[in-house]
Amino acid sequence: MVASSTYLKRMDSNGFFNNLIPLRFRKSVPVVNHVTLSGAIGIGTPMRPALTLKSVNPVLERAFKRKGLSAVAISINSPGGSPVQSALIHARIRELSDEKKVPVIVFCEDVAASGGYWLACAGDEIYADESSVIGSIGVISAGFGFVDAIAKLGVERRVHTSGENKSMLDPFKPERPEDVEHLLSLQADVHHAFKTLVKSRRGARLKPDDPELFSGAFWSGRQALARGLVDGLGHLHPVLKARFGDKVVIRPVQQSQGWSLKRLGFGIEVPDIAENTMSTLETRALWSRFGL
Repeated sequence: MVASSTYLKRMDSNGFFNNLIPLRFRKSVPVVNHVTLSGAIGIGTPMRPALTLKSVNPVLERAFKRKGLSAVAISINSPGGSPVQSALIHARIRELSDEKKVPVIVFCEDVAASGGYWLACAGDEIYADESSVIGSIGVISAGFGFVDAIAKLGVERRVHTSGENKSMLDPFKPERPEDVEHLLSLQADVHHAFKTLVKSRRGARLKPDDPELFSGAFWSGRQALARGLVDGLGHLHPVLKARFGDKVVIRPVQQSQGWSLKRLGFGIEVPDIAENTMSTLETRALWSRFGL
């Protein structure tokens, strides 16, 4: 028995048993879970669901679940969207990071702008490609005016409200200065929250006294680095290998996808067609702002 024990120890010292254990389960090997957040925030299409807290929370929880993680890496490719969903997802990432004591490293892909940059700020460090589109720290509201359109078509529009401001910013009525003023005050509040978050997360890394930083402008990755919006230029695998060594295991954590026909874009009810079309156009408009 003693001889057998000595033999086993000798075998183990040579790494025999260690080699039988999958690399990602060895305690000496750093493991980084990787999550991808791609798409418009709060605005989806039948084939490309929106990023919302409800949709991404399961994958975020799985990413932080494993014990002994070296980090969680998050790739972001988003032109923005809902400020509320941006704030909710950001807060959830930070909550899980603080709870599990796991750092978050963000990698910006084609675009991390507006709400996409809001998400990126959840990272303890942010990296981007030199050609990534970064920033757009501002608030926008866009629409159309159809004041004379229905009259030319011979259509009579009937709207009945309880409350004098219930039809505020109605696209079929002339724009009122007081309505615009109210909208701008709402945007100012959201913009203030956005700026406060960026300042709290980026701190002294931001370029001081930059008049364009919170103007809503956006920049290339290299320009964003000069302004302190990102920490470096680099891609997922090279950066993580440089940080944790060549043996680092990068483990993709993906959203669970069922074999639902509706998830694949089939079985859409007729009343949903108009809504889906508008969502698609709105999503397309968000991406096109950044040349994508």
